[in-house]
Amino acid sequence: MAGTLDAKSHEVRYYLRAGEERLALNERLGSPLRLRFEGHIACTHCGRKTNKSFGQGYCYPCFKRLAQCDTCIMKPETCHYFQGTCREPEWGEAHCFTPHIVYLANSSGLKVGITRKTNMPTRWIDQGAIQALPILEVATRQQSGLVEVLFKEHVSDRTNWRAMLKGEVEPLDLTQERDRLFEAVNDGLEALRAQHGDASIRALDETPLSIRYPVEAFPRKIVSHNFDKNPTVEGVLQGIKGQYLMLDSGVINLRKFTGYRVSVDSPG
Repeated sequence: MAGTLDAKSHEVRYYLRAGEERLALNERLGSPLRLRFEGHIACTHCGRKTNKSFGQGYCYPCFKRLAQCDTCIMKPETCHYFQGTCREPEWGEAHCFTPHIVYLANSSGLKVGITRKTNMPTRWIDQGAIQALPILEVATRQQSGLVEVLFKEHVSDRTNWRAMLKGEVEPLDLTQERDRLFEAVNDGLEALRAQHGDASIRALDETPLSIRYPVEAFPRKIVSHNFDKNPTVEGVLQGIKGQYLMLDSGVINLRKFTGYRVSVDSPG
């Protein structure tokens, strides 16, 4: 499932990729929707059939071999490229030695996060953030991780997905939060600049972005669907937020089932 942000309304337009076609989902709010797992899982990298998906879409050999599946992707501060042990040095050079953004977002409350500069606002949409603010640009992914570690002493880096789906999120003054956090981590940032160079970590003066999601009704109680337990998921589509479809029968995180062959239809 992919989401794009409408520049005028700031509402996310969602599409479900089905082969070469894209199924528009916003227009299906209030209508019945049925998804059926057909029992086939393919690795999103090599296409190999697999009985189980690892790391959201990979077969086990790819999961163990690819640099994009290494633990340093989740914890960039542990990058081991300079130790000569990167799984795929060329991939690392292309993806990790590029500008990254450190940002604040409000998905279930204030959080800090990092993303490649080219991945905005997709990253925030995937998290179901209602607000986002880029605060720093750094030269490499490892440096973004080191900066994030400083901020994590004062703010969470995680989203409470249940609170995000229930819509229990109040707007925040992200500019004020940014200034407060900058003051708290100033010494640490200066130390990193001294180590990596002044130009490696640059403060940004951006305007917070507000994001709206197509939701007619938020669930009062979170019930999760799982294709591995029940291959058929159906109900009336009530909303879409982050990577979740919100049905009157429960919610399902489609990102979790990347690589699964699923048929989609609208029962009458």
